[in-house]
Amino acid sequence: MRNKFLGTGQSGYRPLRKFRVCLSGLRYAVLYDFSVAYKVVISMVLLGITFYYRQWVDFVSVFAATGLMLIAEMFNTTIEALCDFVETRENEKIRVIKDIAAAATGISILIWLVVLVAELGYLWPLILK
Repeated sequence: MRNKFLGTGQSGYRPLRKFRVCLSGLRYAVLYDFSVAYKVVISMVLLGITFYYRQWVDFVSVFAATGLMLIAEMFNTTIEALCDFVETRENEKIRVIKDIAAAATGISILIWLVVLVAELGYLWPLILK
């Protein structure tokens, strides 16, 4: 792929390659980051239930909340990895950067949990029938 800033690499737009890179990153996050993996499993279970009962608004709500949470988790993991790469020793500035990234992830997880609990409370009577 061509580097827009350096002018190096292959020219041309390759959407299939970009999609493959996206799936590769998602696969890596699920396989090697337990905090991502278990949340994906929980969300997939609830998405399956909402899909089965044809609750489309609930499906979209859970899907959007899961997407937000996954994005935040992956950005947090990326920021932590970059910080560890740049500075291997303990550094107060790096600690603050990591704490802010973790706080953003925590907020997205809170939103995800609220949506999942609300949807599960709504779907529970349908499941018990």
